[in-house]
Amino acid sequence: MSRLATGGRIDRTAPLRFTVDGTSYPAFRGDTVASALVAADALTVGPSLYRRRPRGVLTAGVDEPNALLDVAGELLPATTVDVVDGLAVNTRSGVGRLRPEPDTARYDKTFAFADVAVVGGGPAGLAAALAASAGGARVLMVDDQPELGGDLLAGNDSVDGMAGSQWVAAARETLRARPEVRVLSRAGAVGYYDDNYLLVAQRRTGRPGSAAQRLWHVRAKWVVLATGAHERSIVFADNDRPGIMLASAVRDYLTRYAALAGQNAVVCTTNDSAYPTALQLRAAGARVVAVVDTRTAPPRDLVGRAEVAGIRVLSGMVVHGTQGPGRISGVTVSRLDRDDTLVGPSQDLACDLLAVSGGWNPAVHLFSQSTGTLRWDGDLAAFRPAHGGRRQRVVGAANGTYPLADCLREGTEAGAEAAEQTGFPAPAGPVPTAARRRGVLPRPVWLVPGTGDPGEWRDHFVDLQRDGTVADIWRATRAGMRSVEHIKRYTTIGTGQDQGRGSGVLASGVIAEALGVDSPGSLGTTTFRPPYQPVSFALLAGRDRGPLADPVRTTPMHGWHVAAGAVFENVGQWKRPWYYPRAGEDMETAVWRECLAARTGVALMDASTLGKIEVLGADAGEFLNRIYTNGMKKLPVGSARYGLMCTADGMVLDDGVVLRLAEDRYYLTTTTGGAAKVLDWLEEWSQTEWPELDVACTSVTEQWSTIAVVGPDARQVVGRLAPGLDVSVVGFPFMTFRDTVLGNGITARIARISFSGELAYEVNVAGWFGAATWESVLAAGADLDITPYGTETMDVLRAEKGFPIVGQDTDGTVTPQDLGMDWVVSTRKQFVGRRSHQRADAVRSDRKHLVGLLPVDRTALLPEGAQLVEPGAGTTDGRVPMLGHVTSSYRSAILDRTFALALVRDGRNRIGQTLLAPLVDKEIAVVVTEPVGYDQEGHRRDG
Repeated sequence: MSRLATGGRIDRTAPLRFTVDGTSYPAFRGDTVASALVAADALTVGPSLYRRRPRGVLTAGVDEPNALLDVAGELLPATTVDVVDGLAVNTRSGVGRLRPEPDTARYDKTFAFADVAVVGGGPAGLAAALAASAGGARVLMVDDQPELGGDLLAGNDSVDGMAGSQWVAAARETLRARPEVRVLSRAGAVGYYDDNYLLVAQRRTGRPGSAAQRLWHVRAKWVVLATGAHERSIVFADNDRPGIMLASAVRDYLTRYAALAGQNAVVCTTNDSAYPTALQLRAAGARVVAVVDTRTAPPRDLVGRAEVAGIRVLSGMVVHGTQGPGRISGVTVSRLDRDDTLVGPSQDLACDLLAVSGGWNPAVHLFSQSTGTLRWDGDLAAFRPAHGGRRQRVVGAANGTYPLADCLREGTEAGAEAAEQTGFPAPAGPVPTAARRRGVLPRPVWLVPGTGDPGEWRDHFVDLQRDGTVADIWRATRAGMRSVEHIKRYTTIGTGQDQGRGSGVLASGVIAEALGVDSPGSLGTTTFRPPYQPVSFALLAGRDRGPLADPVRTTPMHGWHVAAGAVFENVGQWKRPWYYPRAGEDMETAVWRECLAARTGVALMDASTLGKIEVLGADAGEFLNRIYTNGMKKLPVGSARYGLMCTADGMVLDDGVVLRLAEDRYYLTTTTGGAAKVLDWLEEWSQTEWPELDVACTSVTEQWSTIAVVGPDARQVVGRLAPGLDVSVVGFPFMTFRDTVLGNGITARIARISFSGELAYEVNVAGWFGAATWESVLAAGADLDITPYGTETMDVLRAEKGFPIVGQDTDGTVTPQDLGMDWVVSTRKQFVGRRSHQRADAVRSDRKHLVGLLPVDRTALLPEGAQLVEPGAGTTDGRVPMLGHVTSSYRSAILDRTFALALVRDGRNRIGQTLLAPLVDKEIAVVVTEPVGYDQEGHRRDG
């Protein structure tokens, strides 16, 4: 056992037990799985992913590449998993597994607003939160550790004359006493988006996967990033053995968890920060064989303190090899000359622990996600923030600032500025005082050379999680790659679960040496993308899973449809009545009856699911003129017009009817499944392409219920429904609308619109009056045998008239001209997609056109999707050139036969020709016709 008898921040009164890969280990409350393994002298955590080499715990934070655990289906670093009694986990070498059983854990989401959000609970973050909240600002503090304090909990630093941990406790109590401050512990900020929008993943208890987790959606006026820095290693031969750890991790395990990682230690460093680790190891009773410092003249005070403690300092030297059958048993050190080559005789030092510090990388990931730019700091040998957002500050180690006094000053100033900028000027107060040295890097070392050609250095590991080596990088550069992004993808270095937190800058240093450039600053970094640390899909989904994964949307009339025995189909997320079978009817019979009712009497349909968007503003007409292929700007108030939208490449996007409600207000309808897509399309063009236009778009789909009343007797029914409305042809022309009051006192907007070719009205009422109005329409047409119909009948009726449905008769490769809808495409104005209609490909004569098909056998029903060929078509190699395919196919009651619509190459010039639809067991001969198969003159539209 390597647990010290005293010390640490664990609760020794609460002993626990847990298992890893079936082996039981002791722990205390406050331990992580990693710290308990270190305390049990069980550093080896499993083989590496590809090379199957033994690997051990390397870090103490989210940057851990080796010790990965399957915790109830989540792949998590052992360094972030708190031990609870009975916890059972398994190691995973960078590869998780899909869990077959249902996840019973609870995942929530919540929304929060803050004047100032402080990310990071170390000294700089605490100073910022104290200053920002002093004047009453709402402050949200986010920290991924169980308790605030950061580095102050692990060292002997003092602040304002108090021990660091005492100052942290006092600061925590001050924040707790301020009512507008909220502290989220065990909460990692995983994404930083536009306008200071943060995603924060919080583990609300210590047991991942089996207890509640919460995803916070945070909007802040001001953000202070105090995310700290990650220590990096050095690349040398066999630098991946268990027992090799980052110096800061060795120190954290010792001071926070009273876990001694080794009895005989060598410390290898390029900077000041590893010296406290050596001194604390010695004070804990370990033997520190030597501090190996790459610098020829380390600071004298540090060297002196080490020598007083009996620690030998080997300056100007570096570790360049390790020994051991598994866990490290010794290191080889040599002198390093000015051009980073090894000179002179080497020394072998026996040890069971090697603590390495190759420098520090500011944790700039969230800053970069927020579109912040970086610059290379040669003194620190690291990338640090350059230019960020206007309502943002980066402080402390995240900003490349390491002296404790400077961290506290930066945090205090940033918090005070944030409070003042958000309207809460903080009372003047002193900056906490402290003194500490750390982070001097006059001589960075990325790579300690081995023997022979670097392309053969397969034991010099750059990325431990991906087994990425110097040899892999040299192979990439010799293949001609120069970009760090390309080399990342070629070698997979930095693509693991840790997303290159430990290997990214190290890889840039090795690449720089391979390419012979001055420094990693000449290369830049790879892109830092969210999430900053792994987040489960279950947490992102929250409660939107199982039956809630795809919410069901229903109209206000849904209860009536269910009671009437409707069969439903899913259209988008909507439950739409498909058909209404009566006793003994199958689908074909029910649809036949419903079609005849609409063509010969009167029928009604629930059309509430149609997308509905209001467009408001002084430039609404101009905006829609640019969006639709036909003109909308001069549409009279009170009138309606069919409109078609195209994508930028000229292909049909969606269609619907536009009503002009006022000079500056329009009402648009869209297809049911395309409503969200169209709203996104409108927002994209209004916000990014034409921001100068005064226009706003609002979805009102669920605010309105729509009832289509269709058929020769529709005028009589609507006249009874709205007795004060003139429903005559002259008084209420086609493609106009009227605002009126129904006989039951409900305000309605009624439009003369037809998707069937018959006399038709669309009755629109507020959503909460939908069910009552549906009942009123039924009552008004009861003596006329008014018949409800569903989407299948709607499809038959519109197809008989040759009306296409976007997404069924189009597939993203169809222009309005292909549909025979030149009449809806203006030649006098500009609109999205117009230029594309003039491309050679868009006007070639052999494009596929929408046509009608009549099977020679009047009873033969073509399958939708069936391919069409010319009679006798074929080639010597057995291939058959396809002319097109069937898009819609139905049985028509009014035509008393089957018919179809199809996209056929050069279809309009094939009208009258016979084609074949080859099926598995037969061929169906069809005659190509005009798309409109019924009432081509349109006489029935007005009744």
